[in-house]
Amino acid sequence: MKVLSKFKQFCAVGALAFGIALSGGAAKADMGSMHVAFGDIPGADMLNFMTAVKRAEARGVKVKISFLQSEDIASQAIVSGQADIGVGTPYALIQKVKAPIRMFYQLSKLAFFPIINTEKFKTWKDLDGQPMYTHARGSGTEAIMNLMASKNGIKYSSMSYVPGSAVRAGAMMQGRIHATIVDAERRTMLLKKGKGKFALLPLPKIDGSDEALYANMDFIKKNQEAINILLEELVLTWREVNKNPLYVSAARKKYNLLPNMPAEDVAEIDPYYKEAVATGIFDANGGGTKAVQGDFEFYGFAGTIKGDTSKLKVEDFWHLAPLDAALKKLGRM
Repeated sequence: MKVLSKFKQFCAVGALAFGIALSGGAAKADMGSMHVAFGDIPGADMLNFMTAVKRAEARGVKVKISFLQSEDIASQAIVSGQADIGVGTPYALIQKVKAPIRMFYQLSKLAFFPIINTEKFKTWKDLDGQPMYTHARGSGTEAIMNLMASKNGIKYSSMSYVPGSAVRAGAMMQGRIHATIVDAERRTMLLKKGKGKFALLPLPKIDGSDEALYANMDFIKKNQEAINILLEELVLTWREVNKNPLYVSAARKKYNLLPNMPAEDVAEIDPYYKEAVATGIFDANGGGTKAVQGDFEFYGFAGTIKGDTSKLKVEDFWHLAPLDAALKKLGRM
């Protein structure tokens, strides 16, 4: 059975590191440039961000997007100055090495699903002493699985990092792994194509950031105008998507985004965004202080953030001034 499309297989092979220049058309003025690094393979879940980038480029901001093999590599690119903006939740990195980077926009809230091969496991307890596979070190997927291990009094034999829900789901279908955590799209695929072989493990309500934009503070301060434009377009795009999930498909055609996606992947775009909107993972105000406090509670309990989280300061992890400026201009919802 073909598990991954040729497009996804291509993206999953090797140390993926390539750039996509989204510039197109004549910009009104040069408002600055930025290089964004994703530690993941390109897919439907990035189309809303790419749409906001196109809208920002129409206002003069030049953007390059690179897809790297893992979030670790992406964060290293930000710290070393090889890229300007990363995507993830680098709480551990900021706390452990005092990296001069800060998050500044919540792209999405956590919406992941632990899934098992029922021929091997039935409950959380059965995963005691078994290997686990998550997206990346310090990621929301790792935090969720560590949280559930703590809640169920179990310990995994190892934690392996396999970037991309599509890749982990493919490994489940092929029988190479028997327990992991995937996004909504791949959860649906596994339950549909697995013919009863796979099942979800119970999960409590979790309120934490899945992906956020982050950058070196020096870059943020020197590129305030470009970042402000990007955040305004992100907020406006997120609100468009929340109002009409089909907006993303229309925007993909309008801007010719990921044009080589095969038909089977294109068919999943609308269902993905409909469910994402229904579950409220795209905050209309970019997260802000309320989201940060939710992160402190979740990532603290999961062990990603160390120490007494009640003593943590928002400004030690986030720089919310650009988002506040965007919301002052656009209004809050």
